[in-house]
Amino acid sequence: MIQALSNVLLPVMLVAGLGALVSARFPIDQATVARITLYLLSPALVLNVLLTTRVQAREVLTLGAAYALTVAGSLLLGWLTGLRAPQAQRRSLTASVGIWNSGNMGLPIALFAFGQEGFAHATLLFLMSFVGMYVIAPVVYTARVRRPDQPPPSAGRMLLNMVRLPAVWMVALGVTLRALHLQPPEGLMRGVELLAQATLPMVLLSLGLQLGSGGWPRLDARVWLATAARLIGGPLLGLAAGLACGLRGEVLAVLVLSASMPTAVNALLIAREYGGDADTVARTAFLSTVLSVPTIAAVVALLPRLTG
Repeated sequence: MIQALSNVLLPVMLVAGLGALVSARFPIDQATVARITLYLLSPALVLNVLLTTRVQAREVLTLGAAYALTVAGSLLLGWLTGLRAPQAQRRSLTASVGIWNSGNMGLPIALFAFGQEGFAHATLLFLMSFVGMYVIAPVVYTARVRRPDQPPPSAGRMLLNMVRLPAVWMVALGVTLRALHLQPPEGLMRGVELLAQATLPMVLLSLGLQLGSGGWPRLDARVWLATAARLIGGPLLGLAAGLACGLRGEVLAVLVLSASMPTAVNALLIAREYGGDADTVARTAFLSTVLSVPTIAAVVALLPRLTG
């Protein structure tokens, strides 16, 4: 299992490390790289996953409810790690704990642990987390902290902050096409697939660029707390939420495994786009990814108790 995890983790660290090396030696416009990913590559990935993943309505509702509870608990843990911190850092810590890497790490590990059937459930969770990230994160970064005498923020402004990112539009388009049983032309889908395949390398490079521009990351107490909340609190919340929603067996195990993943690198891109504390997100993503090898191994070793 450790070898399998290293085979997944090593490519991630290699690509991010190359980005850090380039950023340390040359001036790189990180905002441009992030926007290419956010406004072009990530929407293509969302549309591609929506149009190519087979899902059942009942499974979506049950697993979706458990995922939503897990996210809510994770966001609360992240908020607690940022108590008395500056607002930008507190919001970034919240997002760092509430947005995890269910894609490039969660999917291959699920395939190794559960086979094709478990991989299908993990793919569904990846889709939920990817869509949820582009809905939840803008709210986390832009919601106003108001005094009791201030009026609440308008629903229109909150909605505008969410739909700024084209990934949300692609969700609507993908769901509509699936509902109408329509498939885009093959040539168009090939272009979408090409863009989707470029998303992961660009995301990992963005993490490396952020880390490389600031030197070796400063791992303060809040980053350690956020990492612990993500790697330890995440699977515990996933277990509690899954049991509360009636999940059992392999589906519950897949949810717990997904919730044990480190901070998603995409959280860094959104933090940069919405003016969050990108450095805090980058440091938490780095530390949680490195420490996820033993913690995920421990989770995988305990999962047979859920499926047995």
